This record gives sequence, structure tokens and C-alpha cells, in this order.
Amino acid sequence: MKSKTPSQSATINTEVVLPNDTNHVGNLFGGKLMQWVDITAAIAAQRHCGRVVVTAAINHVSFDKPIRQNSVVTLEAKVTRAFTSSMEVIVDVFVENPSTGAKTKCNEAILTFVAIDQNGSPLHVPELEPETELDKKRFEGALRRRQLSLVIAGRMKAEDATELKALFIKE
Repeated sequence: MKSKTPSQSATINTEVVLPNDTNHVGNLFGGKLMQWVDITAAIAAQRHCGRVVVTAAINHVSFDKPIRQNSVVTLEAKVTRAFTSSMEVIVDVFVENPSTGAKTKCNEAILTFVAIDQNGSPLHVPELEPETELDKKRFEGALRRRQLSLVIAGRMKAEDATELKALFIKE
């Protein structure tokens, strides 16, 4: 199976925050943003592996800045690391200034997807070859994030989380 690059999975989704997308104070519902994040990330994961994918975990979400009604929101997703059958995808969320076109990052999410066959069984996915410095940084961090998730879920013993241990224990 030929490896792929993060740019091959790059997915950009643009939305306008309409009144029915907002809460009582005129900010985008977090759940609506999560829907957009999940869809955008799933497309990136599917582009990477060429298979049907399912969301296995939402590992991290930050709601750093509120998004106001009538805002133009751009979600940019890329696969940051591929494991055996799973892929980590990071989605960066930006709000666009309508006057200048400048984009400000306001939120971020990290999700895990698994490629599946028609019976729902996991399939192997292509390896990922990072291209840019940011790609490399995210690629390296993905293994630590994965080990942390597995330890928390009880699917890995803490002493086996070598990447995590290396952060805290100098040998």
C-alpha cells in the first residue's frame, strides 16, 4: 500500500452561521460546530485511505473563541498520522473577516477515524509521510496523543506508553 501525504487528505469546508445555528446569545452552537468538524474530518480520513470511515473518537475539542451569527467559518482538516487501521485528523477552525478576508483561528479539534469494510471490520490504511514542519510536529505528537487515549481507555498499560514516559522520565 503506497504511503500518502497530509496534503492529499486536505479538506476545506466553508459555512455561514445562520440564525438557526446559534444559541440565545447569538453564538454558534458547539454541537453544530462539532457536526461540521466531524463531516470535514471524515472526508479527510476517507481521502487518505480511499475507504469508508467511521468516527472512533473525538479526542480533543477547544472552543477558544465564540463564533457569532453571520460569520463565515472555514474548517481545514488533514490526516496527521495513520496507524494500522486508524487515522488521526486535526481540524483547524477559522472565522473570516468579511472586510479584509483575513482568517483568525478560533477553534481546533482532534478526531480518530477507522477505515472499515462492508461488514464493519477494520481495514489497513496507508502510512503517512509528513511534508511541512507543522505536519512533522503533529505527526510526532499523534503517537503521544494515541497512547494517552489508550491508557485512559484502559486498553494500554501506562508503563507501555513509551512516548508518554519519555516526556516525564529521563533515562
